[in-house]
Amino acid sequence: MRIVNQQDTPTVVPLMARRVAILVPCYNEAAAIRQVVEQFRKVLPEALIHVYDNNSTDGTSEAARSAGAIVGNETRQGKGHVVRRMFADVEADIYLLVDGDATYDAPSAPRMIEKLVRENLDMVVGCRIAEVQESYRPGHRFGNRILTGFVTQVFGRAFTDILSGYRVFSRRFVKSFPALSTGFEIETELTVHALELGMPVGEIETPYFARPEGSQSKLNTWRDGFRILWTIFNLYRGERPLRFFGSLAAVFAVVSLVLAAPVFVTFIEEGVVPRLPTAILSMGLMMLAFLSLASGLILDTVTRGRRELKRLAYLSHRAPHGPDRRAD
Repeated sequence: MRIVNQQDTPTVVPLMARRVAILVPCYNEAAAIRQVVEQFRKVLPEALIHVYDNNSTDGTSEAARSAGAIVGNETRQGKGHVVRRMFADVEADIYLLVDGDATYDAPSAPRMIEKLVRENLDMVVGCRIAEVQESYRPGHRFGNRILTGFVTQVFGRAFTDILSGYRVFSRRFVKSFPALSTGFEIETELTVHALELGMPVGEIETPYFARPEGSQSKLNTWRDGFRILWTIFNLYRGERPLRFFGSLAAVFAVVSLVLAAPVFVTFIEEGVVPRLPTAILSMGLMMLAFLSLASGLILDTVTRGRRELKRLAYLSHRAPHGPDRRAD
């Protein structure tokens, strides 16, 4: 693997000099997990493969263990809980996160890791290119485009495929990621975390295959789509409080002025306020506008401080192409 140092002098950094951890969250994937472990061991023989079982009832743990993976367990149901546990438990220099359903292309993993190290990135996303129509249903594809566009509008430049479960991370990304989501919306949170801290990120196109026979998707298009939208809304409110509450303040102020205009005109012309309830409502809405704006200003200050702390936690770890320094 080749990278370029600060003096633009090519330096060879062998992948085996860095600890690579492959993280596989699983729930009832006994039909596919052995294939996943074997495929990734073939392309990354030096990497440690960690399979975390999330209360499976079909023998997923046994299948993963017999394939040679290191098996862990997370009892709280939901992919977000599993990812949080894996990020906390596993120590490595480079982390590869992939679903245990054998739909992602294992031979793309070395290219993703090479890109991460060579370009000194913190996250590389595997953008899914469907090999067969059944592998990526039209409804999921449409929803992905809608959510990707929404994230781009709210948080700025995003990725082509923000819901991809195939990602490579630097250590400093993993150890600074708060992981607040509980379910499939974890991919959205991963994306927003990178965008909020201004991390260098990249994307590589990877083939996307249909599930093997006997394996069933746990994703519900409508339920999980709404959960992801709700996550984006909460992240927007939490990470852009001034814009969020400022917009509310503008709406309240406009409605207040519209209601107050005829009352004010009548008062100027006749010297009376015939519609007292309307006047009170208008005054209340304007007060809400000022309160919303004040809340946004206060929360924006709090958010900036919280973001600075996350940035410091992020910078406390070395960059991907920094000198190898194994943790004890």
